[in-house]
Amino acid sequence: MAIQRNEKGQAVAGETKHIERAAFDPMEYTEIRWLGGSGAMINSRGTTVMVDPVLSGFDMPLLIQVPITEEEIPHLDAILLTHCDNDHYSRSTCRALKGVTVGYHGPRYVADLLKEELGIKGCGHDIGERFQVGNMNVSLTPAWHNWQNESPKHHTREFAMEDYCGFWIDTPDGSVWAVGDSRLLEDQLRMPAPDAMLFDFSDSRWHIGMEGAVRMAAAYPDTPLILWHWGSVDAPEWKEFNGDPDKLRARVVNPQRVVTLDPGQAYRLKRLPKKG
Repeated sequence: MAIQRNEKGQAVAGETKHIERAAFDPMEYTEIRWLGGSGAMINSRGTTVMVDPVLSGFDMPLLIQVPITEEEIPHLDAILLTHCDNDHYSRSTCRALKGVTVGYHGPRYVADLLKEELGIKGCGHDIGERFQVGNMNVSLTPAWHNWQNESPKHHTREFAMEDYCGFWIDTPDGSVWAVGDSRLLEDQLRMPAPDAMLFDFSDSRWHIGMEGAVRMAAAYPDTPLILWHWGSVDAPEWKEFNGDPDKLRARVVNPQRVVTLDPGQAYRLKRLPKKG
C-alpha cells in the first residue's frame, strides 16, 4: 500500500472505512480493526473489545476521521486501557461507552482514575496478571513509559513502570500482542512469537524508537506488524505521532509483513505456521 504524505511531510493514513454494526456480530474468525491513532478493535468470534479507543475528546487536530462514533457502538465486552496518556485514555469515550461496555481493564493506576474521574468501576491488574474476557485470555505485559517524572508540568505523582502496560490477547484463532507505548525492554524480546502485533514504531525517546522497533521486529521475524500510533495527528513537530511506515519497511526483516491498515479496515488473524 502506497503511503500518502501531506504538504507538511507527514505520513498520513488512508481513507477511513466506516465500521458498520455487523462488525460487532458473531463471526467464524477473529478480526482486528485499527481505530486510528493508537486504538484498535478486536472481534473474536463475537467477543468484542477495544484497546485504547479515542473516539472523541482528543485535544490535538486530527488527520483522519474516526471510523465509528461512540453512539454507533452497540456492545463491548471490554475496554482495555494501556495507560493514562490522553491519546490512549479518552475520558469522554470511556464515559460515553459506559452503558454498552461490560468491563474496563488496565493497570491499577488507570483503574483508580476511572473510579475517581468517571465513577466507573474498572478492574485494575498487575503486570503479568491474566483475566478472561469472553473467549479471550488476556494478560498484561510490561512497558516503560513513565515520562511524566521528567516533566515538571506533568509530575503530579511518582509514576511507576507498572502504571503502563501492553496486552497479550489469546483468541481461538491466535495471539495478538498490543505492545503499548514503551521504550524497548529486553523482556519484550523474549516472548513467544505472537500471531500479530499492534506495533508502535514511534522514533521518540519515550517510545520504542526506530532502532528498538527494528530489534523487536527481528525478534519475531514472521509476525505480522499491524502499525498504529502513526498517520493520525496533525502535529508534524511531534515524533510520537509521526512514524513513517516506509522507513520501517526499509529496515525490518521480511518487510512484506508490515501491515498498514486504513482506519476502520479489518485484518483477519491467522496463526503462524508451526516451525519444524
